[in-house]
Amino acid sequence: MRPLSDPPLSPAADTGWRRHWFDIIYRHDTPPSRNFDLLLVAAIIASVLVVMLDSVQHLHARWSHWMYGVEWAFTVLFTAEYVARLMVVRRPLRYAFSIWGVIDLLSILPTYLSLLVPGAQSLLVVRALRILRVFRILKLTRYIEESGVLMHALWRSRRKVLVFLFTVITITIIAGALMYLLEGPAHGFSNIPSSMYWAVVTMATVGFGDIVPQTALGRFVTSVLILIGYSIIAVPTGIYTAELANSMREAGQQGQPSQDCSRCGLQTHVADARYCSRCGNALSIAAAD
Repeated sequence: MRPLSDPPLSPAADTGWRRHWFDIIYRHDTPPSRNFDLLLVAAIIASVLVVMLDSVQHLHARWSHWMYGVEWAFTVLFTAEYVARLMVVRRPLRYAFSIWGVIDLLSILPTYLSLLVPGAQSLLVVRALRILRVFRILKLTRYIEESGVLMHALWRSRRKVLVFLFTVITITIIAGALMYLLEGPAHGFSNIPSSMYWAVVTMATVGFGDIVPQTALGRFVTSVLILIGYSIIAVPTGIYTAELANSMREAGQQGQPSQDCSRCGLQTHVADARYCSRCGNALSIAAAD
């Protein structure tokens, strides 16, 4: 998977106003582009703060009209910025369907949706994701590359994690059905979905206490489920850690000299290998040492 970074884009024209605004909007190494990015981040932070303050009841009751107007002003500003980003690139759809393009679109849609669905403007907190642009503004691209390693390890472990999740779901269904049979509606287990909710809370060792088994068999099943929960909590962590270690090892080997065997032609040696794993021949780099 690709790291969270801007997609490779090209200006819509080599000269003219489109090229000029492309350099300002998409570049991060010139004073105009740097000022544009800093002002954009400041506007994003301010708009997120307005949404957060608007959720406070006494502030909403007193300043709701003012905050509503400010929010629309930010929405118009970000809409103009989004349209400008599409206009100055050669392939607008490529940006529109990139990670940043989707985030930019989601940052303006809730305000327009609020005209049809009351309360939808609360989803505007997604604009906080746009603050991640500060990593590029401050030239902290190494952090973005490291996030790519994390995402790549998560993607590689997806099959193992999915098998684990299906196993947990199966245990949850069985435990929920069993507790519905043992305890019944009289003790709060009114249906199987509610019993499954109890099983998830129990396996996660959270224990809200809103549904509590009363019978001896129910408490025995609860004890077993808690032990199972402690046993399986570390499974996805171990799976992901193993894939992360492999991804970091592969990332460290990138850019290393090729370890090709001159005798059998095997090319799958690790970076520090000195002898061929197939025929035992001394590798060229080892021989040069």
